[in-house]
Amino acid sequence: MKKLSSKILTFSLVAIALAGFQSCSEDAMPGEGEKLTQAELQTILNTDEIAGAADTALADLFAGNTAKTATAKDGECYSAEYTETGFVATFNNCLLNGTDNANGTVSVTYEVGEEESSFTATYQDFYVGNIKINGTRTYEISAGSQENSVSFTVESDMTIEMEDESIISENGTKTFGITFGDELESTVFSLSGNWTVETEGNTYSVQTLEDLQGNATCEYLTTGSMTISKNGLAITVDFGNGECDDVATIIYPNGATEEITL
Repeated sequence: MKKLSSKILTFSLVAIALAGFQSCSEDAMPGEGEKLTQAELQTILNTDEIAGAADTALADLFAGNTAKTATAKDGECYSAEYTETGFVATFNNCLLNGTDNANGTVSVTYEVGEEESSFTATYQDFYVGNIKINGTRTYEISAGSQENSVSFTVESDMTIEMEDESIISENGTKTFGITFGDELESTVFSLSGNWTVETEGNTYSVQTLEDLQGNATCEYLTTGSMTISKNGLAITVDFGNGECDDVATIIYPNGATEEITL
């Protein structure tokens, strides 16, 4: 699994460019159909990872438009046609992240302000490797309240068809932030928001209670909590008290707890 921390750091760099183990007895646990599995938690946290390969390329096109020309082209990889309010980019087997090739056309509209910038990407049968993306993603980037911080909000309404033809859909809003410290240990990233994921007949409604946080030296989230309503069953996920480990605590409505590996 690609860790969430690397994804948030990738998103933050884009923003800058733009301006299970158990801790309780078995008889206290819920039934199998009521549990939250490691795979389910990974899907909930990492849906953005799938579309992330295209995000960096779109940011490069956004930042690279100097308004000197109406078109741009990178060999046979991609071409873009610009207007005053956006661009249409067509990718032809572009190698974006070292492993996945991008193919298809995406339309982007944007607004640039003194303190905030935003763009909306509309995907229609856009492929990253063998994964197909449809829908929209809107990115709003702003400077943080402190000079050494930046944050951006992603609003998604998209469906993803995996190579095995399974479908994942996501709708909602996430806010990513990063505060840069003097050292890696003091560089902190965060995630908050409300979003819904649907896959394999299950619906997961997510709301962060305390911002999920980590630092640049740890591969995992280290603090924060969120509630996940799985088909109406409210489950709390606690990521810990700051210690760098790969464990989160699942708390069920009946008080039963379970440690799960990230």
